[in-house]
Order: sequence, then C-alpha cells, then structure tokens
Amino acid sequence: MAAAGLKRRSNQPIIGLTLLVFVVVGIPLPGMAQVPTFSPASGQVNTNSTPTEDAYTLGAGDRLRLDIFDVPEYSGEYTVLVDGTLNLPVVGSIPIQGVTLERASDVISSRYARYVRRPIVTLSLIAPRPLKIAVAGEVNRPGSYSVTLTDGRQFPTVTQAIQLAGGITQSAAVRQVEIRRRTPGSGEQTFNVNLWDLSQRGNLSQDVTLRDGDSVFIPTTEAFDPGEMRQLADASFAAEASQPLKVAVVGEVVRPGPYTVTGASAGATSADRTSGGSSNEIPTVTQAIQVAGGITQSADIRSVQVRRPTRNGSDKTIDVDLWQLLREGDLSQDVILQEGDTIVVPTATALSSEEATRLASASFSAAVITINVVGEVKDPGIVEVPANAPLNQALLAAGGFNNRARQGEVELIRLQPNGTVDKREVSVDFTEGINDQTNPPLRPNDVIVVNRSGIARFSDTLGTVLSPVGGIFSLFNFFRIFR
Repeated sequence: MAAAGLKRRSNQPIIGLTLLVFVVVGIPLPGMAQVPTFSPASGQVNTNSTPTEDAYTLGAGDRLRLDIFDVPEYSGEYTVLVDGTLNLPVVGSIPIQGVTLERASDVISSRYARYVRRPIVTLSLIAPRPLKIAVAGEVNRPGSYSVTLTDGRQFPTVTQAIQLAGGITQSAAVRQVEIRRRTPGSGEQTFNVNLWDLSQRGNLSQDVTLRDGDSVFIPTTEAFDPGEMRQLADASFAAEASQPLKVAVVGEVVRPGPYTVTGASAGATSADRTSGGSSNEIPTVTQAIQVAGGITQSADIRSVQVRRPTRNGSDKTIDVDLWQLLREGDLSQDVILQEGDTIVVPTATALSSEEATRLASASFSAAVITINVVGEVKDPGIVEVPANAPLNQALLAAGGFNNRARQGEVELIRLQPNGTVDKREVSVDFTEGINDQTNPPLRPNDVIVVNRSGIARFSDTLGTVLSPVGGIFSLFNFFRIFR
C-alpha cells in the first residue's frame, strides 16, 4: 500500500506538467471549452460563435427584494442607484454593478456577517431596468432604443431589435450581423449572427437574446441577389411594406423625375400614384416605371440600372434585365426598391420590329402614344392611340381620308433609336389586321403622310395655271358693270 501511494504521489507532478504543456501550446483538452482569443490591440474578443445565455447581471435601475432570514428590519425592496450601488441599512453602499444575483447575495451576506450571525440572504429581481440597445447599419431607423421589461416581457432578441429600428434595408448583409457586448473585465466582445440561416432553416440559435448595452450592427452587402432580396422582404425583420418610398426614374420613360410610390402604384390611377396610399406590397422597378408613364419605344430594357445609396455612404449599382422578365417571366429581375433608389432606363442603339412590338405590349410600357398624321385627312395633326396600335387605327383617329386623298398608300416616317430616319410607303387596306406590310404597329412620334390623289394634284395644278386668266376675266366683268 505504501508503495502504491508513493507511486500515485510521484505521478502527480508529471500530470501537472503535462497539463501545463497542453495549456501553453494551446491544445484543447477533452471536455475543455474553447476559450476565445483576446486581442489587446483592438480590445475585443475575436470569436465567430454566438454568445451563451449568461445569467442576468445587475445595473442601475434594477428593483430588488432583499430578505434576511429572521431579520425583517433589514429586509425590504431597494433600487440599484445610478452609480451601480445598493444602499442598505447598517452596511451602507454596496457596489453590485455588472454582477449576478448570486454574486450580489454573497457580497451582501459577507457585509451583514459583522452584524448578524450566519446571515441567510435571499436577493430576487422584482423589476428589471429598461434595456438600452443600439442598432446601426442597414436598418431604416438606426439609433439607440430603450426597452422596458414589464408585464412578464422577455429580453429582446436581435430580430426584435431590428424591428424596433424599422427593419432591414435591401442592402443588408444578413449573414454577417454583428453583436457587440461589453463584459466586465473583458472589454468588448463581438459575435457574428447569420439571419439568413434563421430565415431559411429556422435556426433559432441565431436570434440571440440581447443584454443591456448591446449594439447590433448590420453591414452593407457587397453583392446583390434579387432572388434573396425578394425572400428577405417577407421576413419578420424586414421593413414595413406599407411605407411609401421616394425614388427617381430617369432616362427613356414618358415622365422622368422623382416620385413617391407604393406597392399599389401599378394598379392605381395617376392621382393615386403620388398620394402615398397604403399597400401590403413593396414597390418594384416595373411599378416605379409605370408611375413615370412607362418606357418609351427607344428604351434598352436589357441594361436598366438601380442606383442605391447605402448607410456607409457609397452607392451600389444593381443591373436589371427586364427583357428576361418579358421573355422568360424571371420575376427576380423585377427588383424590390428601397428609399432613395434611382432607376435609370438607357436608350437602345438598335431595336428589331419584333422587340418593339413586344415592348409596346409590356405592362410597364406607355399606355398611350402620340402620332402625327398630316396631309389629306379630315382632322390632321397629333392624335393619341393605344400603345402598339396599328397604322389604320391612327388614320381613323384622324377622321379618315378626305375626298382629295390618295387612298391606296401612305408614307410612314420613323425616327430610329440610332438617330437615322426611316421612310417607307405602306399600302392601306382597312380590312387587314395588324402586320408589318400593310398595317404595321406604330411607335411614339411616328409621322403618317397622306398625299393627294392624282386628280387632286391635276386640279390644283390647273387652278394654279388658270388663276391669272381668271383674274383678267374678273377685272373685265368689274369694268363692264360700272361702265
């Protein structure tokens, strides 16, 4: 037995040395928790894990109940003062800022041990202090917020704090949300939270419970995914959809300029579109274009851009291909807008007849276009016809041919997107449906010229030739009357 005891005692230094080597080298032992590394230069604890649910720590404003067994005169309700101390009978001021209820009970018990033999102290939290939380970055209303924990209300989580701040913007990098927390003796800790994992997989561990003094920071995303933006718009921590947005629409639209739009703007009247009415939908690019009167026939819808200001002061550009939306129904191209966006619709350098026809029938094209009909019609001038209307409809809108018109064909003059002018003769047949040969679809600012018939030209020419002779006969008759 003695030898065995000696052997065990001789192994103790070896085991201790082994533990020391493991700790110095940094190799984690079985069952040993990984300790985050502390960076003295930054004063932060670097870790990618979410914070653990630590015990509640006391602070100014907490209301406590103190019970000392068999000493009712020292028991009662007390409030932690602004300096983090608790002022108690006999023992006076006790600092308890940043300590748990258990630790505060031990401190109070040790103080009363001078006056009470073996004091049994029970300390309970009656009313927690209001929590002050800061939310910054890509949220609609960044700033500090105070949360009062009354009527059994739990501590707020990250998503609830974001809701208080008006929800995330469309530029939020939800995979890299940061929580910054000050801890006694450890400086500031930073934890990463992945809210995309929460919204897609329901990972509640990412919806971290916050503490007093926590800061939530939502950084700006570097790459925009229209599909993800649509999914995040439906999240509980997204911005309120009913809020009207101030945006600008410039380029190849009928009425470029700034607008206030809502999700209902697409189906509203022109008066309602600027009234800021409520809706349960967030406005999109096509809805903003509709409010601006729709695109012109010279628009390059493959290269539409959304220029978006971010909270870090820079502007991000989102490329939008509305041709993909028309051709394949790719709704991800109909990008959801946010406050301050600018939609830029560039001018097309070339546009085929098929593309022009398809554009004219799009929901975000102009509903009415203007055409100029000149020559031998009953009501020449500018007429308004529906988008993609055929040539025959414009002639009828101008009153049709008069009795001097050359009714077999007309001239169609069109300004092309590249600046050239296209002029061609079009045979007119009012029985024909829309087609490129005899009844082509019209584009804005087309000019239709209806020339005189051959008889009308001959009559006009003869009248011009005979006009001097007619003048002589008129003069002869004048003198004969007064003779």
